[in-house]
Order: sequence, then structure tokens, then C-alpha cells
Amino acid sequence: MTQPIEGETRTFERTFTVEDVQQFAALSGDDQPRHTEPDEDGRVMVQGLLTATLPTKMGSDAEVLASTMEFNFHQPVYTDESITCRSTYDTVVERDDRYEFTSDVVCENEAGETVLTATIEGIILKDA
Repeated sequence: MTQPIEGETRTFERTFTVEDVQQFAALSGDDQPRHTEPDEDGRVMVQGLLTATLPTKMGSDAEVLASTMEFNFHQPVYTDESITCRSTYDTVVERDDRYEFTSDVVCENEAGETVLTATIEGIILKDA
């Protein structure tokens, strides 16, 4: 466990593949044609909740136990498009056994356009 620090920003980048979208479609049941039929460039639209796995992966790296996750989807994400996700601790309150926090998340595509924003509340347990 790494102590969260108010104002600290963490970054994660990922490019989803057609195979990622197909696997998520099979797992989630979200297999609409927009997620299974390639466009003229051979890309498919990434499911919104698959895009939302970017901040959840970052939370996992920090051993977060989320209590609230509010996502706003601003525009579609497509396969073979690099997405950069930045999470900043907005508030951090230290307790005896944990840190309580809120963080703001912004995910952008290669053109610098915002594709997803999120507000996350949760805790990080201190080491026993």
C-alpha cells in the first residue's frame, strides 16, 4: 500500500483491441453491432464500461476499495486508439486504519479530447 497524497496524479495508458471488445461483449452481454461490426477503418466502438476499466485498473494498483464511482462518457472510444487516463487525489483524510479519499479522473484520446471523466470515492487500508 502506498499512502495517497492530496493533489497526487497517477497516469495509465491503454489501447483497446478488437479482441478486448469481443471478450468484454461475451462477458457482459453488451454485443450490440457497434461493438462487433468494424467501421470503414476496421475499428469497433469500445463499450463504455470497458473504457471505465481504465480508472478501475488504476484503483487496483493502489489497492482501493471504492464506495462510489460516477462516470461521465463524453465521446466514443474506438479500438486502436490510445487512451490516457489521469487520476488525481482531490481529498485525502487519514484515519487510524485507512485513508478515505476522493479522486477526479480524466481520460483523453490521442487528440487530447476528453472521452471519460469520473469521480471516485473510497478507502485505502493501511498495512496491518
